[in-house]
Amino acid sequence: MIPDYQSLMRPVLELAASGEVKISDAVSELERKLRLSDEEKSEMLPSGKQTRFANRVHWARSYLKQAGLLRNTRRGYFDITAEGRNVLAEHPDRIDAKFLERYEQFLEFKSRTNVSGVGDVAVENDTTTPDETMRTAHQQIVDALAADLLERLRDSEPAFFEGVIVDLLLKMGYGYDDTSGNILGRSGDDGVDGVINLDPLGVVQVYVQAKRYAVGNTIGSGSIRDFYGALGLKDVTKGIFVTTSGFSPSAKSTAEKLGARLVLIDGPELARLMVRHEVGCRVTETFKVAVVEESFFE
Repeated sequence: MIPDYQSLMRPVLELAASGEVKISDAVSELERKLRLSDEEKSEMLPSGKQTRFANRVHWARSYLKQAGLLRNTRRGYFDITAEGRNVLAEHPDRIDAKFLERYEQFLEFKSRTNVSGVGDVAVENDTTTPDETMRTAHQQIVDALAADLLERLRDSEPAFFEGVIVDLLLKMGYGYDDTSGNILGRSGDDGVDGVINLDPLGVVQVYVQAKRYAVGNTIGSGSIRDFYGALGLKDVTKGIFVTTSGFSPSAKSTAEKLGARLVLIDGPELARLMVRHEVGCRVTETFKVAVVEESFFE
């Protein structure tokens, strides 16, 4: 298990006691000392730009620096201070944010970061860094929004639901322009609910089946075979089956075995896609997260 950033404070301080350390070397050395598995070493943040462990080492170093136990020496390097050595001489069992509150400069830092409401959460929380706290809060908002969207879809009229699915697929990049999708679902349409023309002449098409089912009312293999048959009547090989519920294991297996290219989208995935592509919802506020540009201070 990857240690939380507060548990890394003492190891980071001890590593600096031997002299100036490059931050990337500190990450590698602590990975070795803590015997992290290859999977733990490679676990990335949601941004995909930094490993989770490296991120936590950076935060541990940052908090120790705010308390005056570490100092930056040059770009990407840090060293222990005299006060940092005094702390190690005490042989504390643990160095964490509570421990650092003995230093006035750390309390001032904590007071400053409380202006945004993030610092206090991160300092009091034993396991998450400030950006992890922010991501968790963001995910909770997204999850609540997704659940609300899905509930509203289940309560909507069939034609409205089918229109939402076509709109979503167009937003996702299917079709040659925003007019290339049509709702079907009428007699004579062979049991499909919508179609997306991938080119202006409609030579290549993707057909859509949309099932507005309640929770627990899963789609079975029979419905998949029926949709496959409908695609055969249309002489197409691409289809997207969307539901507000879920698919049984046999339905998933059937979709994989059939010759056509069938994509299955269940309720949770449908809601996530709607949030991502802003269908039925909109972004009201954006927060920018900046980092120090080291080269600026060289």
